[in-house]
Amino acid sequence: MPQKTLDIKLANILADPSCRDFILADAKDADMAFGLAGPGKNPQMQGDASRFRTLSEYRQLIRENVQQGLVDIMLMSASTNEVLTLNENLFAHSHVTPAIRANDTTDVWLASGSSYAQQPARPFRSATIDHAMCGKVHCDPSERHRGADLGLYSVTFNNDLELDHQTLNAYNAFRIEAETKGFRHFLEVFDPNAPVHPVADIPRYLNDMIVRLLAGVVGKGRPIFLKIPYHGPAAMEALAGYDRNLVVGILGGSTGTTFDAFNQLYEAKKYGARVALYGRMINHSEHQLTFIKHLRALADDQLQPIEAVKSYHGELSKLGITPYRELEVDLQPTSRGSSYKSGSGKPGDKTPRSYQSHSTTKSKAPDFKNMTQAEKNQWNLDRWNRVLG
Repeated sequence: MPQKTLDIKLANILADPSCRDFILADAKDADMAFGLAGPGKNPQMQGDASRFRTLSEYRQLIRENVQQGLVDIMLMSASTNEVLTLNENLFAHSHVTPAIRANDTTDVWLASGSSYAQQPARPFRSATIDHAMCGKVHCDPSERHRGADLGLYSVTFNNDLELDHQTLNAYNAFRIEAETKGFRHFLEVFDPNAPVHPVADIPRYLNDMIVRLLAGVVGKGRPIFLKIPYHGPAAMEALAGYDRNLVVGILGGSTGTTFDAFNQLYEAKKYGARVALYGRMINHSEHQLTFIKHLRALADDQLQPIEAVKSYHGELSKLGITPYRELEVDLQPTSRGSSYKSGSGKPGDKTPRSYQSHSTTKSKAPDFKNMTQAEKNQWNLDRWNRVLG
């Protein structure tokens, strides 16, 4: 079995604070949040809101992205991990590390018509560690290597004593079980999804909660890295510079322009991040393998954001793929969300993106007969973002 690039890069980063290694993950766990919409909508479909990719199509994209070999981690639901890791041995001869979403807190229960995400998050776990590692409820020690030995554990604090106490107790129980069974984890910390008491400074609150929490965690019980919203240079520098043994990563957030995706990675790395987990940005791209190729070039300091966007458009043209946006538009920054249930704010809006409200206004049905293919693509992309973003 080839050595995993995740392990190599983590060792390098921890050994040398100036190391430029960067860990890239494809987050293909959206079936644990959105349900039918999780695999994503085919943007070529015209006005059919119910036509999403099938689970088989979603898993085929995972196979292709793993075989490309440019990501370091593939994050999946436990059920997809069973199919691809345990049954197909997809990762046996790959340097990509399989990982599962180890818990699904209520703020990622995003069934159509639901209101769970508007209520303060509560801890919950569908997946079990043993099922991730060997596919059954109790693993023999000799079986634990067969599946995934890495999971994402997510917490959401809402500035409420009782709720946050429950969240921390659940995480404590998970850590103890994980360490006992040789299961590693990385920690995702979302912005408050429905704060019970106001929080004046979300980035500072998030950083303080992370540092306070991890101060009481030692050794193999600690997460191997963090996954947090990117709140800009100051917040990233403060957390990344606090403890050189704490590897900080960012989550991609909702889909915006290609420049948004590329510049966020570039800027986050500049100010201390060493990991990026991109889910919707990859899954909603025109061509996932080409998009990942450019993310990797950015992560490895081979391209800058603007030239990466131009290069991406150039490669799409060579593939005969019509981009969702004209190049001039795709080079522009937009205001996006960084939580699962993220809204779309106006440029310059200082409100934390995860709190911005969704428009409930239904747009008039477009006239597809008089639209260009690019206009059809853009209409479907916008609709897709409203459903998944």
